[in-house]
Amino acid sequence: MRLLKLFVLPLCAAVALSAPLTSATATGAVAQAAQAAAKPPPVPLLWRVSDADNAVFLLGSFHLLRADDYPLSDDIQRAFAGSEKLVFEVAPDEMFDPSVGQRFLERARYQDGRTLSQTLPADLREKLNRVLAKNGRSLSQVDSLEPWFVNLSLVLGVSQSLGFSSQLGLDQYLMRQAAEAGKGASGLESMDHQLEVMDASPADEQIKALREFLDQPTEVPGMLEEMHTAWREADLAKLDEKARVEMQQKTPQTYRIVNVERNEAWVPQIQKLLDEQKKGDTLVVVGSLHLLGNDGLVERLRAKGYKIERICSACATGTADLAPMPPAALPPAPPVKLTPEDPRESKKVEPKH
Repeated sequence: MRLLKLFVLPLCAAVALSAPLTSATATGAVAQAAQAAAKPPPVPLLWRVSDADNAVFLLGSFHLLRADDYPLSDDIQRAFAGSEKLVFEVAPDEMFDPSVGQRFLERARYQDGRTLSQTLPADLREKLNRVLAKNGRSLSQVDSLEPWFVNLSLVLGVSQSLGFSSQLGLDQYLMRQAAEAGKGASGLESMDHQLEVMDASPADEQIKALREFLDQPTEVPGMLEEMHTAWREADLAKLDEKARVEMQQKTPQTYRIVNVERNEAWVPQIQKLLDEQKKGDTLVVVGSLHLLGNDGLVERLRAKGYKIERICSACATGTADLAPMPPAALPPAPPVKLTPEDPRESKKVEPKH
């Protein structure tokens, strides 16, 4: 299901800003997860790309996580501690601009006078109405919205009912850590561009993805859990099969717009961090799918001649590119907040003595 791929794609605007159409909220489930027995930290999707002077760490994100996905592995904490700055898909200041919500909704609405009812086939309208009715809503309430937004909102509602929260996503967590540590944080693209990407999927592929949800709504929780488990276990083969390959085969234009074109735009920016910066490492946090396959950043940078190493203490000997993480001071991990504030506010907190 293509919308599930957004959780491993660098479309943080989607999961951070889209209001779910279902009535479930994450509050109770996240609180319950916080009280659950501790799990081993997720196995990191972390690579070090280096030249003679410095390194860039590439970290694969999952945009909706639970409280028991923390603390992170020591590998990630060391990469964070050893990096002078962080780079996200979108800079924190843009991500949390108060105007983003309105701009997001403007992108989600039809601009040509059409409506969702006019766009969807009759059988799909009926299925959507049934799903919405279970949550006290109707098609008329979402008739001005495009299929991609409706689909996204439905999937987010399911994710929240399972205890996932965008506020606990890896991106937002590391944004808060960077602010608290006084590390610089920037973005690979603007928020406006990210919103444009979300709205650029062809109409037929949007409807195809919405049909997948409405044809099998009871299977969505299992699909999300499967994707999350693959990310936690750093199962590259499964992530590649269920996310990248499936999207490439079933919605090729969306795949090109969301994945390939943005990878192509990001590689020169990462090269600048390596070629023009003579000292100081950088931690780059992107959606996990962007690190996979021949279209991914790892292989694109390998083809440029950079040294590629997988940083994964939990990985078995023989894992491709596996290399030991250099020793570095490992600060204690900050507590995971269930209702985190805007990362920009962290800069205002007085340091403890």
